[in-house]
Amino acid sequence: MKRFRQRYYDYFSCIYDRFVALHSTDRGKGLRYFLADKTGLNKGDKVLDICTGTGSLLSFLKDKVGAEGLVAGVDFSIGMLKAGKSKIPHHDNIYLILADVAYLPFKNIIFDAVTCSHAFYELKGLTQDYCLYEIVRVLKPGRPFLMMEHDVPKNFLIRMLFYLRLLSMGTKKALEILRHERELLMRYFRSVEKIYTPTGRSKVMICRGRG
Repeated sequence: MKRFRQRYYDYFSCIYDRFVALHSTDRGKGLRYFLADKTGLNKGDKVLDICTGTGSLLSFLKDKVGAEGLVAGVDFSIGMLKAGKSKIPHHDNIYLILADVAYLPFKNIIFDAVTCSHAFYELKGLTQDYCLYEIVRVLKPGRPFLMMEHDVPKNFLIRMLFYLRLLSMGTKKALEILRHERELLMRYFRSVEKIYTPTGRSKVMICRGRG
């Protein structure tokens, strides 16, 4: 099943950016500016983007940490990472890494922020829980994990597609996300704040660990 999903995302990488822009009405990339601004990153910081896909957020994070900082993007799809590499200008401090987000290849407490843009709902079953544990492990105390996701769409057809996407996680996990998302995140973080993006079609959950 995991290999099938990898193949799926390898092929999906060809249209991924257009799909997200259409769903979130973010053709001008304003949401990426918005999310990067909310990280609170400073020059010289280290930031991790999980499920980075085609790396569309990485250059915006790079603007925040500057040449002295470090930006890492992790994904399990070679196709997504290849697409990302082709469009990101060469910078010594931007790294695209092939890895499973349930087993992050990093030491403890090294990142000043972790982000995930329109991808967390793609994680199936226990992978979500393992991923959240790993995020807490690699974050510095008190620093944020920011999860940007589509909110429940108003348009009937798009809403049905949204529900189908959630069901790909499994019925139990989908219902937990729909009804108790904040409670799920509070198992791992001391505070969870929900804000809406300027388009109103996406939300950002700002989660802060202990310390």
